[in-house]
Order: sequence, then C-alpha cells, then structure tokens
Amino acid sequence: MAAVMRGGTASQAKPRAKAQAPRINKSASRGGARAGETYHPAKLHAANRVGLNPRIALMVAGGVFVLGLGVALFTGTRSQAVGHFAGMSMADALAGLGFRTKAVHVQGAEPGAEQAVLTAAHIYKDQPILGVDLEAVRQRVLAVGWVKQAKVIRLLPDTLVIAVTPRNLMAVWQFQGVDQVVDNDGKPVPQADPSRFADLPLVVGQGAGEAASAILPLLRQRPQLMGQLEALVRVDDRRWDLRLKDGGIIQLPEEGADSALIQLDQLEQKARVIELGFERIDLRDPDAVAVRPKGTTTDPSGAISPPPQG
Repeated sequence: MAAVMRGGTASQAKPRAKAQAPRINKSASRGGARAGETYHPAKLHAANRVGLNPRIALMVAGGVFVLGLGVALFTGTRSQAVGHFAGMSMADALAGLGFRTKAVHVQGAEPGAEQAVLTAAHIYKDQPILGVDLEAVRQRVLAVGWVKQAKVIRLLPDTLVIAVTPRNLMAVWQFQGVDQVVDNDGKPVPQADPSRFADLPLVVGQGAGEAASAILPLLRQRPQLMGQLEALVRVDDRRWDLRLKDGGIIQLPEEGADSALIQLDQLEQKARVIELGFERIDLRDPDAVAVRPKGTTTDPSGAISPPPQG
C-alpha cells in the first residue's frame, strides 16, 4: 500500500487481516442450523405463548411438578418422594423431565460475531431451562460492545433464542497503528474485531473516526469511486485525501467536499480519469482542478511534465 499523509507526514496504512471463517454455529436467522437440527421461525410465535409469558410457563411447570411428585409418591415411599423433591428446586426437578437447555440460537449478529454473544450469555448445555434468568442473560448480552438491543426468548422445552440488534458499524478507524471499529457517531465499538469487518471502509488519522460520518454518505453515492477506494486519510484533522487501490490520490478541500466531488464527477464524464488512472487529482481549489496523469514528473520549479510519448 502506498504511503499515506497524516498530519503532514508520510505514514503507511496498515492492511487489515482477512476475516477468518467463524467456528461456531451460524445464526438460525441466516439459515445455519447445526447438522441434525431443524429450527423453524414459527417457533418465535410460540414464544409469545410460552417463552415470553412467565405466568403460563410457571403454570405448565407447576402442573408437571405436581404430576412428577404424584408419580413419585405412587411408585415409592412417601418420605423418600417428599425428601427428594424438597431438596430440589422446581427447575431442577423439571429438568429431569426434559426441561433442559439443548440449543441456543443467536439472531441478528454479523457472521462470526455470534460467539461473543454466546460467551456473554453464559448458557451451558443441559442447564435447567426454567432456571435461566432471562433478564440477567439479556443484561450480559447488552454488555457486548456492538450490541444495541437484545431480547431473550425461552421456547419450551429446550431452546433459547437470543435476538440482538447491532449498533450501526460505520468504518474501521486506524490511528497510531491501532485498528478499531467505529459506529455512526465515530465511537469505538468494544469487542468488535476489525479483522471480521473487512468490508467496512478504512479511515486513517487523527479525528478520522468522527469525521467519517460526513464524507462516507457522499462517497457511497458514487459506487465506482467507492469500489476503487483503499482508504480515507484525514490530513491534519481538517480535510481528506482519498487513497485509491492503484495508488492514485484525490485531494479534497477542507470545506465543500460535496462540491469537489461533483467536479470529480464532471471530470470523469469528460476524461474517464478514474477508469484510466492518475497519480493525483487536486480538488482543493474550486476554481482550478489539477490532474497529474500517471508517469508524469515534476521539475525543480514545480511544473508538471507530461508523460513521455511512445
């Protein structure tokens, strides 16, 4: 990657690592049920009747508990049966009748990000499902930096669904050799691994994370330019240099970046500069656009020489 300018000095935009394949079960919302399992979205409707209504869940649990106690009294001595159930919570007692956690599905997370939710949820296999504190699980999931909202749904007899709404991730911000994912407000998102968000644009330099929210919408309106973009480099926390994948640089002004990009659009229509390539396009002066084609040199006086012919 070509050197980038930050604070008037040359630096190198550090390439980001490619995202590694996730090693956890994919979200049911993305069609990724584990082998041998089937998960139907219709279960979410059932959650309104059992998983999300503690009163109904307790009524069902109480009925099964009484039934289990009755069976124990009928098949064994009364003192043994009462002592056995007295030493157990209702959730533990019903776990023996199949009310155990067998599956946890994460919905709404980016690929490869589900593991952070599962780790925070701290649910273990065969845990008595009626003993799971849904609100406590939700609060632990909300502690994951990139999670904005969370809902935990209990689907009896053996399934939990954790539905999350992520914060809007905007870019990967590189500053002083450190990469961080930032949201639309330019705030770093804890626990969001930048290597797993290689599709986000790279912004480099002091103040770039916060300033990116103004420039990125303008660039997304220009898919051809966005597709050629390697990094947005913040210069002296005042303006942007757009570093392209072929090494070309587009210098934007401190104010009026939208007008400068319109000038670039007109230049592209006339001369196809982005398609053909260039060394530098200087848009800092709205009255004089300077283009340096590839292969040009600059003499000591500062004049730009055309590329050699032939």
